[in-house]
Amino acid sequence: MSKKKIVFSGVQPTGNLHLGNYLGALKNFVSLQEEMNCIYCVVDLHAITTFQNPKDLKKNVLETLASFLATGLNPDKSIIFNQSSVSGHAELAWILNCVSRIGWLNRMTQFKDKAGSDKEKASVGLYIYPNLMAADILLYKATHVPVGADQKQHLELSRDIAQKFNSDFDCKDFFPLPEPLIPKNVSRVMSLRDGNKKMSKSEESDYSRINLKDSADEITKKIKKAKSASDQIPDNLKDLEKKPEALNLMHIYSEISKISLEKVLNEMSGKEYSHLKSKLTDLLIDEITPVGKEINKLLNDKSHLELILKKGKEKANIIAEENLKIIREKVGLI
Repeated sequence: MSKKKIVFSGVQPTGNLHLGNYLGALKNFVSLQEEMNCIYCVVDLHAITTFQNPKDLKKNVLETLASFLATGLNPDKSIIFNQSSVSGHAELAWILNCVSRIGWLNRMTQFKDKAGSDKEKASVGLYIYPNLMAADILLYKATHVPVGADQKQHLELSRDIAQKFNSDFDCKDFFPLPEPLIPKNVSRVMSLRDGNKKMSKSEESDYSRINLKDSADEITKKIKKAKSASDQIPDNLKDLEKKPEALNLMHIYSEISKISLEKVLNEMSGKEYSHLKSKLTDLLIDEITPVGKEINKLLNDKSHLELILKKGKEKANIIAEENLKIIREKVGLI
């Protein structure tokens, strides 16, 4: 790879990607591929930290890939593959398991959130998956990782592990300390039913999210039913922030229209939320339905998708094996 800046990011194949994935990650991935060497991975090994139906997992890997391509990722510009096809991820994860410290993992708040009240029943994989995430990044000596606020702690762990490896094996600067790429203007997209919760595939109600494969009718119904507020749209951010669901709709409108939130407020203040919902519906239909149609079109040619994964695996494996050869030597593995 010719440029020095290397970006790595992964998306779990857990079903329909939604508006939060699109605004929070995919659009950013597309712009980054024009500036840096990008490696994008469908992280199926991360997905199985909680039980996945095998047939669904295979289907979801291809659907996630189709979503990548439909939003503009180009396999000629970026390396795109599924994680389990490059065995170096698992091999380096084991080596890093032996470098990482239990105390570091105990501080990971996402494990506590995902394991719930009975963490004794959670899989060991769920507990140590931040080490696998570090291996994903460090295997390619990635210098930059696009992350949301909820993944920043895991990236800090990757930096700690890289630093400790470099120190333990007396190889200063062997692993670069990956920097977070946090888009300045992208806010978290929240549930359409609860403005205090992140939009998620795991939420029971499908009305809580806009899926990338939603039709125009489905988008219209979901925005119409989305929670907002009963009074008029305020003229200042302070008052709007007291209404999290309304604020979420305004944020989405701002992101899709590429108009600052302040300007949106000036445009919308004094109007009913039904006016905002109507304009937002039109914007979302224009933006999202072409993506959904392209996803469905791509899914009709699974052999094409499998070929892209195969070619991506071959490209990723060359870099992974080159780096692993040196890593094995440094650790003392024959």
